[in-house]
This record gives sequence, structure tokens and C-alpha cells, in this order.
Amino acid sequence: MKPYSKVTPEGTRDILFEECRAQRRAQERLTRVFTARGYHEVITPGLEYFDVFDLPGAAIPQQEMYKTTDNHGRLLVFRPDSTLPIARMAASRLQNQQRPLRLYYNQSVYRNSPDLSGRSDESAQMGIELLSASGLRADLEAISTAVAAVSACVSDFRLEIGHARLFGALMDRLPVTSERREAIRATIEAKNYAALSELLDPLGNSEAVEAIRNLPRLFGGEEALEAAEAYCRDEETAGVLRYLRKLYASLSRLGLGEKLMVDLGLVQRNDYYTGVVFSAYVQEHGEAVLLGGRYDSLCEKFDSPMPAVGFAADVEALAVLMSPEEREALPVTVIHGEDGYEMEAQKLLSQLTAEGKNCESSVFETREEARAYAAAIGAAALISVGKETKEVTLP
Repeated sequence: MKPYSKVTPEGTRDILFEECRAQRRAQERLTRVFTARGYHEVITPGLEYFDVFDLPGAAIPQQEMYKTTDNHGRLLVFRPDSTLPIARMAASRLQNQQRPLRLYYNQSVYRNSPDLSGRSDESAQMGIELLSASGLRADLEAISTAVAAVSACVSDFRLEIGHARLFGALMDRLPVTSERREAIRATIEAKNYAALSELLDPLGNSEAVEAIRNLPRLFGGEEALEAAEAYCRDEETAGVLRYLRKLYASLSRLGLGEKLMVDLGLVQRNDYYTGVVFSAYVQEHGEAVLLGGRYDSLCEKFDSPMPAVGFAADVEALAVLMSPEEREALPVTVIHGEDGYEMEAQKLLSQLTAEGKNCESSVFETREEARAYAAAIGAAALISVGKETKEVTLP
């Protein structure tokens, strides 16, 4: 049997040095955005009962979940999503809290991705959940917070908005299985026109089929909403378009310009979305760096009905996309204690670090070894502590 003692499981990786610093800085910036807007941090368990993620209408596919059992044989999963556990928490632990609930999280999720998909099985995410709040004002708050979160890490991005019920209302008119419905959703998400036609052609010609066929093409500015009017003539889909027009007009006042787009083919993977959905993209990254939407029916599955909206940001992606300067380590000073002056060196190190400077303690026997090490790591200076304290600036 091949030993796996020196490798990480497929879909995971070690994160080192500059990447760690960049992730911490991204997390600090997102934390500032969320707390400044009145959101409070919560942490849910890394292990949850399988039942939390197997609710009708909000289930995560079994094959995507990492599973184990507890000592009573009950089925557990490694947290594949943060919104469902927070809905569980709101229904059980937060019943007596003042509404609306403004919560944020900073934790990893685990998904068993298909081989060769290029997706990580362990993803560091930060996001918010605004619970017990509905309507335009709540949606604007969530999306404005998403814009602030992405802007805190990168300047060049695109925000796309859509609506879950547009796809849902159209699919409800077609006689398809849940498996075929998911296949259609996936091809729309990928904007795979050929595969979409293959799935829709056997369903014949109808207004619903024609509308779904054109969903991936309804992308752009306000003109996308105008083009959609030809396919949205019933009251529900026409109402969706009216709401998106109002939302788009309001968001336009954020000064996003061409960064704000309408994408009526924006059909999220999670089944629990019921209203507006939105995503943020950065040119250098193929996947969305932020995903969110409204999920008004989810909390009632935990016997605590309330409207809600939220989003999750991909911390690793945002960290990678931050400018190179943001990932660089601050200059370090190496402090070497001569024989008999080791504790004086430690005292100086404590004093300098208390002043906000980055310092390393030399563990070498001689000043020459300490200087060679300082030069090798690119330290800014070497301070030698002995009868006299000497500082040498390094090139």
C-alpha cells in the first residue's frame, strides 16, 4: 500500500508564509467591514449531524459531503456549508435575540469535489447572514456589504445580480425530474449553449422552454432586463423583472458603473435560494470570489420561519488577488545576544516588539552566524547585544 504520510488529501493543500499573511490580512479587512456594519461573529461546529444538510428543498448532494459517525453510530458530516448551520443556530440558540439578526462567520467548509474539477475540498470562507429581514432595504444592505467586502481586498471586480425564482418559475412549468432540472441548471451556469439545447430539445417548443434556452444570453446592463420582457409575461416572472429593475436602479447609485451587471442566467447551486442572487468576479480568477442571495424558506425547515439574505466570500481567492505588496512580510530585525547577554537580548526584543517592530531572536553561537542568517532571510538589520549594543544595517 502506498504511504501517504508526506502528502495532503486530494483537494487540500498546505498554505505557507506569504499566503498565510495574505489570508490573515484579507480576514482582518473583511472583519472590519462586517463589524463596522453591526454584524456579530459566530462559529458553528466543524462536525454537524447529516440531517442538518439533508432537509427537503435545501439538501446538499450526498456525494459532496465528507461523512463519519459518532460513538453512537449517528451519521455526521464535515461542515459543507455555513448558512444551514447558522439557520439551525438561529432557530435554537438565538430565539430570544433582538431581530433582525446580523451574524458573520470566518470558517472553512468541506466539499467532496469531483476528480479533476480543480476545486478545493477545503475552502476558507467569510460571510454574513442577515436574518429576519426582508424587502428591498435588506437586499440592498446585504449587497452593499458584499461590495464593501470585495472592495476591501481588490479594486477591479464585477458584481452580477439575478433572481432565483426566474429559473424556478420557468422550470416549474416543465415535466422534468429533479436530476434533469439540475442538469439544465448546471449547463445554464456554465453558459454551455450546445448542452442546454440537447437537454431542452426533447421537451418540445413552449414559452417556458424558449425562455430557459435564452437565460444564459440575458446578460449585461439594463438592456438585459428589457430583453427578458419577451419571455416573462406571467405575473410571477414579470414581478421578478420589476423587482430587479428597482434593485438595479438603487445599486447603480453606489457608483459601480460598469462593474454592476445583470445576469438572468445566474442560477446558484444551492436549492434554498428564493429571491435575489448575486456573485462577484475578478478577471484573474475563473470562479466567483463571492456568492450570495435571499433564502426566505430555509429557516422554516428548522421550525423557525423568518426571511433571510446573506453571502460567502472565498478568502483564499481574495488573498491571492490582493496586490503583491499586501502579501509581503514586514522587515524583520535579528537580535543576537553575546555570551552572558542572552537575557538582555530577550529584553530588547520584548521592548522593540511592544513598539510594533518585527524581530527575531538569534539562536546562533556567534555574531558571524547570526549575521549570515539575517542576510539570508533578507532582514533589515542585526542588533548585537553585549557590553555594547551595536546595530548593523544590512543591504
